[in-house]
Amino acid sequence: MLQQILRDMYIEPELLAELSEDQKQYLFVKMREEQVRRWKEKVKEFEERENNQPTKPSKPGRKKVEFLQGQDGQEWVWVMGDHANDKPIQQLLDEEAQVKALQQAEKEAQEMRKKEEENWKRQLEDEKKKLEKQKEETELLIRRKQQEAELYQSLKESQQLAQKLQDEKKLQEIKKLEELKAVTERERRKSVEKYDNMRHRRSSEIYIRWKEMRNALERTAEESSQEVEASWQKQEKKSKEAEQKMRELARKAREEYKESMKRTNQLIQAARAFSDRGKAGSHTERPPVPPKKHLTNRSSIKRWTNRPSRPPGRAAVVAWFQLEERPRGAGLDRDNKIATWFHGIITRLDCERQLRDRPIGSFLVRVSERVWGYTISYRGEDRVKHFLVDTTDGGYQFLGASQIQHSSLADLIGFHRDNAITISGGEKLLYECGQTVEPPDYSELLLLSESTSL
Repeated sequence: MLQQILRDMYIEPELLAELSEDQKQYLFVKMREEQVRRWKEKVKEFEERENNQPTKPSKPGRKKVEFLQGQDGQEWVWVMGDHANDKPIQQLLDEEAQVKALQQAEKEAQEMRKKEEENWKRQLEDEKKKLEKQKEETELLIRRKQQEAELYQSLKESQQLAQKLQDEKKLQEIKKLEELKAVTERERRKSVEKYDNMRHRRSSEIYIRWKEMRNALERTAEESSQEVEASWQKQEKKSKEAEQKMRELARKAREEYKESMKRTNQLIQAARAFSDRGKAGSHTERPPVPPKKHLTNRSSIKRWTNRPSRPPGRAAVVAWFQLEERPRGAGLDRDNKIATWFHGIITRLDCERQLRDRPIGSFLVRVSERVWGYTISYRGEDRVKHFLVDTTDGGYQFLGASQIQHSSLADLIGFHRDNAITISGGEKLLYECGQTVEPPDYSELLLLSESTSL
């Protein structure tokens, strides 16, 4: 099962939920090692492919970037502010803000002046139209007076009156034009003064506003920087705590592995010593023998041919148990009776409910619906722990490094009555949790099926 997970680099969430914390940690380390191994292979393949490819000649006319070289032969680098003639960054920013403010003010003033010139042009056109109208009215008045003079005066007096009217008309036009020029010149001077005043005033206003905006942005950036710094320190603290926790878990795993190997070696030495004393005729009590890591040939047990990697459903688990596990005595104790701790296909929630009010050290073994194997549910100090038992290699063992492979499920349970499952947790299987329902939840597993060939 572990090899399949490493091959696919994926584990189903339901199966992951069945693993204990130590098993999850071990699986994570193995998957990470597999990722690193694959990455190194890819890098090696890429380097070999790059080394075997011929170098391509550069195309003529192709753009190329070349850096200036310094006295030391390296790329020339100028760090702003290091030279004696370099202005401080604050001064540069102020000058840049003043120039931009002046440009903005000139642009606004030019737009305003353009609008005023358009207004002047419209006023001049209106004045011209008024003068034309007055001219027409004056000419009409002169003609009317001439006609009246012709009726009552002589020709000479009439001509004198007409000439007088013409002179008065010219004087009025000249006077109107001079007044219009004076008004235009006066308005132009006012516009220029207004333009200059507005340009300086707007330049100062824009500069002050930009400076305030920059100060506000700097304050915001400083506050954000402080928040980011605080968040980063908080994340760094969490990261260090997580790293410390990972190191602690790795240390405990190493200690557990060393203790397991030490215990195994002690049991092996005790077995050899007993064997030597047996050969010498000694009749002392036989010490406990550790379960074998390499099982004997079980070719007599029927196997499910072309079995999928994981159970497709509950019916497949029942068929697998009846075909492979029941002939091996799974679910039976060492007296070939149905073990009290054995349960059928029950959910994680059901087993936790059964173990909730039990003393610490209570346990049960349930058939897993997620893998071809079992799950040992153990009542710990603060919660119920679940340990996955793998059967894909023909024996019974926990998922992990250098786990002892047992010849039967009862042997595994018996071994861990005296030996903790993990050193860090100290889980010893002390109290069996039996059935709470009738009929028992393993009934469907122990019924003889009409056909066991798949």
